[in-house]
Amino acid sequence: MEDRNEIIEQRYKNLEKLVEKGINPFGEKFSDIHQIQSLKDNYTEGAKVRIAGRIMAKREHGKSVFMDVKDSSGKMQVYMKKDTIGDESFEILKSLDIGDIIGSEGGLFKTRTGEETVLVDEYKVLSKSLLPLPEKWHGLKDVEIRYRQRYVDLIVNDEARDKFRKRIELIQHMREDLNGKGFLEVETPMMHPIPGGAAGKPFKTHHEALDMPLYLRIAPELYLKKLLVGGFDKVYEINRSFRNEGISTRHNPEFTMMEAYEAYSDCDGMMQLTEHLVRSAAKAILGTEKFQYQGRDVDLTNWKRVSFAELMEENFGIKVDDPLDKWVKKLKSKGIEIEGDKISKTQILNIVGDLVEPETETNPVFVVDFFKELSPLAKSKKDAPGLVERFELYIGGMEIANAYSELNDPIDQKERFLEQAKADPDAMVDEDFIRALEYGMPPAGGLGIGIDRLAMIFTNSANIREVILFPHMRPE
Repeated sequence: MEDRNEIIEQRYKNLEKLVEKGINPFGEKFSDIHQIQSLKDNYTEGAKVRIAGRIMAKREHGKSVFMDVKDSSGKMQVYMKKDTIGDESFEILKSLDIGDIIGSEGGLFKTRTGEETVLVDEYKVLSKSLLPLPEKWHGLKDVEIRYRQRYVDLIVNDEARDKFRKRIELIQHMREDLNGKGFLEVETPMMHPIPGGAAGKPFKTHHEALDMPLYLRIAPELYLKKLLVGGFDKVYEINRSFRNEGISTRHNPEFTMMEAYEAYSDCDGMMQLTEHLVRSAAKAILGTEKFQYQGRDVDLTNWKRVSFAELMEENFGIKVDDPLDKWVKKLKSKGIEIEGDKISKTQILNIVGDLVEPETETNPVFVVDFFKELSPLAKSKKDAPGLVERFELYIGGMEIANAYSELNDPIDQKERFLEQAKADPDAMVDEDFIRALEYGMPPAGGLGIGIDRLAMIFTNSANIREVILFPHMRPE
């Protein structure tokens, strides 16, 4: 087998040969091209076409050469004949390699096997590939390379490209759906003077001109609710958020959320909106509401509800009015590993996920009746003040969405912020958000949907890195 270094050396020699023949392998222009898949779908015998793409295969037959050329839409065969393109152009073909990008012009025809082909009249070299494409692109040994070198993954792995097309379609469809319902898409700051809107450790930076610390947002929630105060009744943002925490198959430090807020709605209204958005997206992207995720049947026509409070009491004997130190003792007595005498909200929510997972084999599940201590921005339930009007949505054993009846009482909100600050020395009270609430925020429902995780569900991906184009990785 030819050594990789020898292959690279030969490619550089081919580059030199092109330059010697007066060809600039990176300087040609080739515009007004046709998409390959469109030509196949609307095939017309003899039609004059212009296509451009990457050479994926090359077959020489004496005075003719066949090549498979791939663009973003598909792949098509091109046929170069010496007596058609001329001796000099035919000689140049010897210096072309798999991975080179060329532009071809000619007429469409079908071979004896029925394959759509371009009989080339002329062509141009548009970019020389100096590194060889991998011959085999599968197996665990290649997974890290696929994530680090996503550009190569996309060239050779049609399945990867299909996953990202579905992700893009998911975002486009959700945007169109919300716009159709009268929501306004807005943009809020990505650098915050105070981290807030969710539980999470922020990334910290410093603004030189203002000489002040800033934090990459962990959620856009507080800014979006300020817009409700300002009179925008329906707003949403498809946003990038950041959390300076661990990386796993379900977590990336930089992730995409869709957050929507609707005045005069509530948790139940957000539940209806969530079900609509997920089901509508599935029908548009997958063409069905029943599919498999990692060997599990998912049925989006059948949604269930389970109570967090009931799960905690049934499984651990924890009641809504139990103090946190009692939670720790009861959880430890049931074999749950907890370091020290404190438990984080993240640990509690992970426990919820483990409890809910068996419930989500076939159905999406709304987990309701969360404890007030876990939800500082949610409105308390009238009939059970220790619980809040909140849900988390689980599909395929994974949390996908989170929603509240938003707390709009500035006095209660400030008290909760202060309680949070007592328990967490890094927590800060957002006085400007309190001031906004003091002007009066209408009752509202708020919703956050994890785009990355929903894309995992729709593409049957076990790892979040499969649906993030350039995931964060350790240094090579």
